[in-house]
Amino acid sequence: MNILSTMQFNRVGLSDQELIDVYKHLLLPRMIEEKMLVLLRQGKISKWFSGIGQEAIAVGATLALHSDEWVMPLHRNLGVFTTRKMPLHQLFMQWQGNKEGYSKGRERSFHFGSQEHFICGMISHLGPQLAVADGVALAYQLKKENKVALAFSGDGGTSEGDFHEALNVAAVWDLPVIFLIENNGYGLSTPVNEQYRCASLVDKAKGYGMEGVQIDGNNVLSVYDTVKGVREYCIREQKPYLIECMTFRMRGHEEASGTKYVPQELFEEWGEKDPIRNYESWLMEQNVFQQEEIDIIKNEFRQYIETELLLANQFKKLEPDTEEELKDVYAPLPDAVKRLPVLHENKGTEETRFINAIQQALRQAMDRYDNLVLMGQDIAAYGGAFKITEGLVGIFGKQRVRNTPLCESAIIGSALGLSLEGFKSMVEMQFADFVSVGFNQIVNNLAKIHYRWGQHADVVIRMPTGAGVGAGPFHSQSNEAWFTHVPGLKVVYPSNPFDAKGLLLAAFEDPNPVLFFEHKALYRSTSGMVPEEMYTVEIGKSAIVSEGTDISIITYGMGVHWAIEYAKEHTDISFDITDLRTLQPLDYKMISQSVQRTGKVLILHEDTLTGGIGAEISAWISEHCFESLDAPVLRCASLDTPVPFNSELEKNFLAKARLDACVKKLIQY
Repeated sequence: MNILSTMQFNRVGLSDQELIDVYKHLLLPRMIEEKMLVLLRQGKISKWFSGIGQEAIAVGATLALHSDEWVMPLHRNLGVFTTRKMPLHQLFMQWQGNKEGYSKGRERSFHFGSQEHFICGMISHLGPQLAVADGVALAYQLKKENKVALAFSGDGGTSEGDFHEALNVAAVWDLPVIFLIENNGYGLSTPVNEQYRCASLVDKAKGYGMEGVQIDGNNVLSVYDTVKGVREYCIREQKPYLIECMTFRMRGHEEASGTKYVPQELFEEWGEKDPIRNYESWLMEQNVFQQEEIDIIKNEFRQYIETELLLANQFKKLEPDTEEELKDVYAPLPDAVKRLPVLHENKGTEETRFINAIQQALRQAMDRYDNLVLMGQDIAAYGGAFKITEGLVGIFGKQRVRNTPLCESAIIGSALGLSLEGFKSMVEMQFADFVSVGFNQIVNNLAKIHYRWGQHADVVIRMPTGAGVGAGPFHSQSNEAWFTHVPGLKVVYPSNPFDAKGLLLAAFEDPNPVLFFEHKALYRSTSGMVPEEMYTVEIGKSAIVSEGTDISIITYGMGVHWAIEYAKEHTDISFDITDLRTLQPLDYKMISQSVQRTGKVLILHEDTLTGGIGAEISAWISEHCFESLDAPVLRCASLDTPVPFNSELEKNFLAKARLDACVKKLIQY
């Protein structure tokens, strides 16, 4: 027996057939979920985050968008995937961890995306997806396309700083983004009264200077009509919008967590608001269809689900391929025919400072790539903290040379969003130290996205780094080693103007995320011959500064200059100096050749000793070049303290203060 509808539905101009189509879109994810819960109990899948009771939000919102507009869904948004008509057998294979799924068995549940279906895969941290929508919307705006991006958030996710940053950037930049909150009452077991103190989450909209609305998230037609209207508003006004959908989570955060912490009366209350039963009853009240037709639809879906599951089960068990796993960490470089020439020798004819070499690279890259966008604090009219981008806004305009609010995480997330729509981007950290507040976006979103679902992150992050300028512990640290541990990132650190220009242009050419470290003390103190034309220096290739027979110094950045200076002062020692230039990936071949030439190795870097890249190189040499060694591998690094402000303390802190002692120890061994 059908219950009478307890919701007020408005057909919003939809025909009977369109209303039935909405019903089918609403019903399918529910029936798939019911099957998934059976498979979970049978041990055929390992984990499931249920969206039962919340289907109207994902389905209604997705139906209201155009099929080529990006959506950033979360755990409980199966309706996004089914409404975008993703093949169910492939979704089953994804959930089973099969190689034929969307992530080759590397991700679970909905932690994957699909370029074909304009769905961006989530990461477990939830909040970072909101900023990705900003970047997609910016891309639409730059291309003058009448589109919006839509990002989901839970009520718990609104407590994260990423929520604030993403909404603020969207408002300041006037971006066509829809931020949709699924307020289901709980963040795992934490009720909303322990999450926020505002009367409603939609109240936050006014604080960001945007419009917002709260709606019944269980009413599929209300969700559809609201999102459809908001989409039109965002496109017309070129502004963001916040929607709070009130709903309830009828099952646990995930099945293993249970629901004992939820009062039983809430299940009874919200059970009466079930989005499918209420819509179904209303359709019958309106004589759109009868029970017999409903039964036919359900039987068709059951057969469809079983057929697709059977198809998914026909694929053979995954067999790991180590070579393929390693290969898929990075996106392949573009076709060599389209790439810039690689220079192995410096044949420059013009004396150029380090800072000017970087400026040249930026200017030429902006000319070459009309889809390149520069972003950073104060980089437009002011020219950046070090004046590296000075003058570029006058040439390329504020759309492509963009001042940002103080929010590193959101801007890095926006850079990824730009990449989804085929743009390149550069984010300037005002100081490398400040990247810590954007760390999650880099190591969990940018770095892993190609390995997870084949999406490249065409992002360069410039990192003014290093000590020796009396700037103290928050403007001087060397943090390159933080990132060399993360598969999927490339870490570059030039020591001279020729390499700075060539490596930066190579970074822009590379579709992978590149962290580009620039030592601040080298900006105006170091000059060299640099070709005027565009060229690249290959990422992952070291350079021989000098060949020698007594001691190998393996170094990079400022360490190269310390090594050269020391070698000039000690001509009685034959130094073999290698400039790594790239820290991830490392040039192990060049390292090995240097070890073989001398048998004694000193690894020199400005970073602190413990956990620095020198430890990794030392371990590799000991493991792979042991028979070539005539002495233990030594590391010369800065003290394991924060970088002090006082100039004498700073000199004592830096590795250069211990270089002489380390060399003498090796010579005497």
